[in-house]
Amino acid sequence: MASATPTFAPSTAPPASSNATSPGAAPPSSAAPNGAAPLPLNVLLITVDSLRADVPWLGYARPIAPNLTRLADSSVVYTRAYSASSYTAKSLAAVLSGRFASTLYRDGRFFARYAPSNLFLGEILHANGVRSVAWHSHLYFGRESGLEQGFDVWRLVPGIHFDPETDNDVTSDKMTALGIELLSDPKNTDGRFVAWAHYMDPHDQYHAHPEAPEFGKHARDRYDQEIWFTDFWIGKLLAWAEQQAWWKNTVLVVTADHGEAFGEHGMYKHAFELWDVLTHVPLLVHGPGLAARRIDARRSAIDLAPTILELVGVEPPADFEGKSLVAELRGAEPSSREPILLELSEDTHNPPRRALIQGNYKLIDFGHDHFELFDLAGDPSESTDVAAKHPAELAALKQALAAKYSAMPTVAPFGGQKLHDGGRANGPRGPR
Repeated sequence: MASATPTFAPSTAPPASSNATSPGAAPPSSAAPNGAAPLPLNVLLITVDSLRADVPWLGYARPIAPNLTRLADSSVVYTRAYSASSYTAKSLAAVLSGRFASTLYRDGRFFARYAPSNLFLGEILHANGVRSVAWHSHLYFGRESGLEQGFDVWRLVPGIHFDPETDNDVTSDKMTALGIELLSDPKNTDGRFVAWAHYMDPHDQYHAHPEAPEFGKHARDRYDQEIWFTDFWIGKLLAWAEQQAWWKNTVLVVTADHGEAFGEHGMYKHAFELWDVLTHVPLLVHGPGLAARRIDARRSAIDLAPTILELVGVEPPADFEGKSLVAELRGAEPSSREPILLELSEDTHNPPRRALIQGNYKLIDFGHDHFELFDLAGDPSESTDVAAKHPAELAALKQALAAKYSAMPTVAPFGGQKLHDGGRANGPRGPR
């Protein structure tokens, strides 16, 4: 495996021309703004489990991700990106469907399974002649989660184990090796493709690694070492990738499924709530002709599916909740997309949670008519509920939250499981 330090120098070379367009696919663009390469392109999506927004390119002091930090210098960096949820099974479902989990047909289990009646990214890509490849290192992805629907290749690294409470495996090295294997196969990369890798190692348990610097003995210190270790192996994957013929025609997206808590609000790990430490995540995009810039406007992972589809030349479905980021990636002025919605749909372990961010304020609906309001500008740690002091803002955000959900076709989970707050998962498996 190559050990060269990746340069991540953006390529301005245009992709190979093609006269073929797939059914439903948008034709290649004849012009590109600001020197960006014409569409369509390929997409390599890397998601890192439990990666907080505390990363060096967003101001974190420890050098925990040298490869991604160097990549950020030549990328479009979003400073205020949010996952759709605080738990993998719900947040990645939103990434792959362009819709929030509460609108998808799913069972009531903590490790949620999604019904075939949903439409996921792999199915859309397959129907439009775009190759889709994914590889993973947690057995949730190998137990018919439903997220695999439509993918041409869906692989798990060998030798992993299932533990419903944690992740005991060390897998970043195996993820990189498997990624190189899959992306070396001409069947997967000769035409347009979307490749997705979900690296798991920052997830607890927080293991020590001899390759990585030691930052200390506490859980947060070991977590930071896990980030360094994951970045080390992502760096090897990207160093190899930039030597491949398809790299000059490929957009790289790096983000996380959610963050991680280390005592904030009395919490550890993730899921169960929608605090910013659990939902504010890194997002950077690197590709041919994309000028490095920082975008401070708030954005949601719900926008990733339409973005990926536009990049590969496929029209997104009309019922997507999100909107493509491609125009601003290619130089357009970012406009507000607020309010930003966060949710945690109820299951056997997660209570129902909804939250909304608009302007300086964040509203959290804890259920049972319990709302709290936080001034993110003055209190970014969300330590003080200001609902009583700001009744007008409270009313406005409650109205905005209600409006969002009145416009969304939410469905109850199916499967008969007893849900966290005492009800039963007796919803439909598909459209009635």
